Amino acid sequence: MAESLYCADAGSSRQPLLVIIGPTAIGKTALSLYLAEHLAGEVVSADSRLFYRGMDIGTAKPTPQERARVPHHLIDIADPDDTVGLARFLRLAQAAIADIHTRGRLPVVAGGTGQYVRALVEGWVPPAVPPDPALRAELEEQARREGLESLLARLAALAPQAAARVDPRNPRRVVRALEVALRAGPAGPRRTPPPYDVLQVGLTMERSALYARADARLEAMVQAGLVEEIRGLLEAGYGWDLPAMSALNYRQFRPYFEGRATLEEVLAQIRRDTRRFIRHQYNWFRLSDPRIRWFDVARTSPEEILAAVRAWLR
Repeated sequence: MAESLYCADAGSSRQPLLVIIGPTAIGKTALSLYLAEHLAGEVVSADSRLFYRGMDIGTAKPTPQERARVPHHLIDIADPDDTVGLARFLRLAQAAIADIHTRGRLPVVAGGTGQYVRALVEGWVPPAVPPDPALRAELEEQARREGLESLLARLAALAPQAAARVDPRNPRRVVRALEVALRAGPAGPRRTPPPYDVLQVGLTMERSALYARADARLEAMVQAGLVEEIRGLLEAGYGWDLPAMSALNYRQFRPYFEGRATLEEVLAQIRRDTRRFIRHQYNWFRLSDPRIRWFDVARTSPEEILAAVRAWLR
């Protein structure tokens, strides 16, 4: 039975916020469900891939049965041709967390998007820079003409902190980061201390075992109908140029649907890209970060993690 281990106080400036982080396929969804069920919690997704309706299998989105066990927030909040950027995510996440606190429950943030998690727990205030279509088209043309490295070099010279944060393999985010830097200057996001007492629970495991786990999950996705899911998105008019369709497990299928690659070639590419993505996630969430309490999921039971969280709450 779920238990309430703290009293929400409207006058308090710091309310508890449990954050579960770690690389893809590590088991964040299962642990977030387990902890939320035992701690009167509700899950707030910080995985940018889960925002989009109709993209369920390839994102490993919590199933309807799992979402019926525990209330979830920030899942299926946009169509694939919409964009949920950092500023919008922060507004929605902060509102959801405040609502959960007012009901005396524990917000459990489950995150796979490093920038979004860090922005939430560090109190980032993103610069208010509206999209500039002309500038964006110019930057995209430069990337096509000179390569993405040229944009990364400009970004590093203009805003080193932004360059250190951006995913260098994601053209859309590189273009947006440079667009913001050119318009707002090099300072990057302001920080305001967030009103949370944060416990970051990090999940890790030996790298080769995690790769094998990710490979097995990919096979399960294909068996569950991943190819059919993507075909349905394309038939609904969602094109490859959309940011949502650039997600891992989706963009790699473009050559397959265009008749330029076999299914096995696509799956091999996904396996390679997943390994790179896992390494990138570990760069966001470093094992040496003293703000994160790491647990090796091969050596630690959910009950042990629950006990650690209970001790923190008390």
